[in-house]
Amino acid sequence: MKADSLEQLKALRERMQRERAAHDAPAERALEPAAREAADDRLFADAVGPVRALHRRDRAHLPRQRPEPQPRQREADERQAMREALSDEVDVESLLLTDDGLSFRRPGIGPDVPARLRRGQWALQAEIDLHGLTREAAREALVAFVREAHRRGQRCVRVVHGKGHGSPGRQPVLKDKVQRWLAQRSEVIAFVQASGAQGGAGALLVLLAPRGAMTARR
Repeated sequence: MKADSLEQLKALRERMQRERAAHDAPAERALEPAAREAADDRLFADAVGPVRALHRRDRAHLPRQRPEPQPRQREADERQAMREALSDEVDVESLLLTDDGLSFRRPGIGPDVPARLRRGQWALQAEIDLHGLTREAAREALVAFVREAHRRGQRCVRVVHGKGHGSPGRQPVLKDKVQRWLAQRSEVIAFVQASGAQGGAGALLVLLAPRGAMTARR
């Protein structure tokens, strides 16, 4: 296209600029996301500052903490030993007195001790209720309770074995067994049937030896 004057030349230049702009616009729009991403990267780098990649040898090696081992075999052995140590067949009839109620005292313990225990000379410090437990569960629970009470230095505890009202034949299932089990524990030096307010025929008040003073029998 030939221009005959400056005005025509100016108009030609403007038209060519418009055509070039129209031709370049799609390409510029296509570059906009990449340009924005590059700008964001520059802003982030400026904000963070100089960085250095960590090499593998710079990483800390922390040992994985393993769970504490459970002494299951030892616990099973202790339960077995406890079952063997506490017999249901031991004869304690000669050790059960019949003054004003059922009572027991270990040889060498004064005859006045059961009476004083019944009168409440020793304050009650702990108790266990064996209601609803099977024979084996009750035996394990009772031994653990007596052992822990003695370890704590407690002297007088109550053992509730029930009166048997909910048992077949309305007979106390655990009463006689609890008496035999207690008589075999060296921590126990005496026990008496509880008073009515303390559980009556369904409970025993048990006197434990002072901590550190154990009788020979286990």
